[in-house]
Amino acid sequence: MSEHDQVKTTKMDYGKDRKKAKNPLKVMDLTFRDGHQSLFATRGRTEDMIPVAERMDEVGFWAVETWGGATFDTMHRFLNEDPWERLRTLKRYIKKTPFSMLLRAQNLVGYRNYADDVARAFVDRAAANGMDVFRTFDALNDYRNFETVVSVIKECGKHFQGCICYTMTEPRLGGDVYNIDYYVNKAKDLEDMGADSICIKDMAGLIAPYDAYDLIKALKEAVKPPIHLHSHFTSGMAPMSHLKAVEAGVDIIDTCMSPYSYRTSHPAIEPLVMTLLGTNRDTGFDIKALAEINEILEAEIMPKYRHLLATNKMSVIDINVLLHQTPGGMLSNLVNQLREMDALDRIDEVYKELPRVRKDLGQIPLVTPTSQIVGIQTVNNVLFDDENERYKMITAQVKDLCYGLYGKTATPIDPDLQKKALKGYDRGEEPITCRPAEVLTPELESAQEEIKGLAKDLDDEILYAIYPVTGKKFLKWKYGVEEAPDDVKPRTLEESLAEQELIIKARKGELIERKPDEPEKGEALRTFNVFVDNEYFEVGVEEVGGVPVVAYAQPAATPAPAAAPKAKPAAAKASHTPAKPVPAPAADVDGTPLAAPMPGMIVNFEKKVGDSVNEGDTVVILEAMKMENALAAPAGGTIKAVNFESGDTVAKNDILCVIG
Repeated sequence: MSEHDQVKTTKMDYGKDRKKAKNPLKVMDLTFRDGHQSLFATRGRTEDMIPVAERMDEVGFWAVETWGGATFDTMHRFLNEDPWERLRTLKRYIKKTPFSMLLRAQNLVGYRNYADDVARAFVDRAAANGMDVFRTFDALNDYRNFETVVSVIKECGKHFQGCICYTMTEPRLGGDVYNIDYYVNKAKDLEDMGADSICIKDMAGLIAPYDAYDLIKALKEAVKPPIHLHSHFTSGMAPMSHLKAVEAGVDIIDTCMSPYSYRTSHPAIEPLVMTLLGTNRDTGFDIKALAEINEILEAEIMPKYRHLLATNKMSVIDINVLLHQTPGGMLSNLVNQLREMDALDRIDEVYKELPRVRKDLGQIPLVTPTSQIVGIQTVNNVLFDDENERYKMITAQVKDLCYGLYGKTATPIDPDLQKKALKGYDRGEEPITCRPAEVLTPELESAQEEIKGLAKDLDDEILYAIYPVTGKKFLKWKYGVEEAPDDVKPRTLEESLAEQELIIKARKGELIERKPDEPEKGEALRTFNVFVDNEYFEVGVEEVGGVPVVAYAQPAATPAPAAAPKAKPAAAKASHTPAKPVPAPAADVDGTPLAAPMPGMIVNFEKKVGDSVNEGDTVVILEAMKMENALAAPAGGTIKAVNFESGDTVAKNDILCVIG
């Protein structure tokens, strides 16, 4: 029995006043960031962190993760919250425990590499707003993308935690690409860069317990900085891997408070505290204090988000992640994308195609943004390829990857795919080999000019520089130029509980009380499908005294001539902007419609009404799950009508424009 496992037989104190361990395990809490990002799409609001913030500050965590990852995007896009303000607000409640953020290196908190001037400004402002620990990773483990941000982290006197994204090409650690030597060499590179700590970032829960032991042991022998292990619960192995890592001497472990743990999130802190109680790795945490925090989260906070949780699956683990290696959050996005395209029945084809795409793109780790790059390209291949051609619709980000804008891949990109992706690429058809940001022109000054008059400070300007379309929309909400729509406003606990009560009644058939004088169903009865969360209901509706009329929120597009696909009526848009009429083609306009092949958001139209286009010319850029797709003209002619604007959300088959 090792000294880690030697538990004292005397009565133990579960509180914080027990004897301090010789080498206590340090713990970082992820509840305020990766916990809700993993379980309910990063929708956690600042107001729902405040009730437990001061108590969390007393636990003794090494750090609390409060920012980064998807929070910056989701907050301004879906919650109508200023990301910078979250830092300042939480700092007023959490005064002793350092803040940590997930920084995507030169990607910052976006999905592409940004120019050096934006990167420097972002890190400087993050530090000024209260960030202490910068957990920095690059999706390709290409540390040239660290150079700019790390220099600013150091200048600001903050903690630089260098990450190694953990991935495999074999069922277990090994193979000719990702093996112990690979990770040890990466750790040495980070040590040479001045890393204050080194994190193994296992974003999909792939690391097996004995692999964790061997890897941590090797890293502790090879480098001096503290070693930190981050592993999601998705496959179910993480708690076992944590324990073996502790035995191997890991310094820091990531966990969540239990209501925010497990499934695609992380192991809970409470079992770990009890497991190590009385050993020389005892955390020293007060289990009773943790229980009090959990009671607040469970009773007052989590009910607000229950509608966002996946409730149709009994198992808390997904062993398939060991086969497709897709992080849980990305997997749920793929499922939603297929569902919106009426193609969920093709999910098995996506699983089969995904490793092929990953191999074609250089065996890259699957972590933001490369998980999105591989995932969306896989969906495109499954839905749009045919027996004669693969990669018929290549996303802009795949083209950027093939050019080298994300960095160097672990293995060479398939040369045929690379050649196809770079044909006509606007930066050139020969890929670069230099540090990616060296070919990017400064962006901040032009962004400041574009947003002049709306942005009030540098924080606003940086937000716009990273997210021009949604950032501008948010700033209009923030400063009252436009009213924020209801779907980005917070919901109260009472509203959430009332909604759940309605769902329960609907499932029991008790939603509408049957009246004694209920009329017979008439010929005017119409049937509608109603979806509540993941539940489906069929509802009959009959207008008294006549046949019901169904009106659309916007006019139908003019049907195309027989040679072109018939345009469907444009349904009400699930837009995050206030409802407004969308211009439809004039009644006498004939032409070929360009329909949205998938749901998404309009980034911009490359062509406007009156412009001439040739078949194959890019007309509109459509963002689907953060990846951009260039939609080509289906025929040559003149743009006769444009039906949407930049920032609008569209459904599959919505008519974007008409070419006559």
